[in-house]
Amino acid sequence: MARKIPKILKNFYVLSSLIFVVWIIFLDGNDLIIQYGRRQRLEKLEQEKVYFEQEIKKVAREQEALSTDSQAIERFAREKFFLKKPNEDVYVIEEEQSELEK
Repeated sequence: MARKIPKILKNFYVLSSLIFVVWIIFLDGNDLIIQYGRRQRLEKLEQEKVYFEQEIKKVAREQEALSTDSQAIERFAREKFFLKKPNEDVYVIEEEQSELEK
């Protein structure tokens, strides 16, 4: 009992189009799977871009404050470099990270 091939699949244009679609979806160097991965990577990079732009603005504000305010310079030196005044003790308290944050 031989199976008959549907008449529509015997059409050269339909068969060529079907082969082309399969090629584009699965076999091409820029197939849909690769395009999906690239789209995910692009979204991640755009989120990182927003984050770093915010960080740049934050650093610019700190830099402006340090260039104009002597109290800001002192606070910065104390926080970042653990500088102290004479006859003063500095205690550094570090918070432990929970298992979920690691």
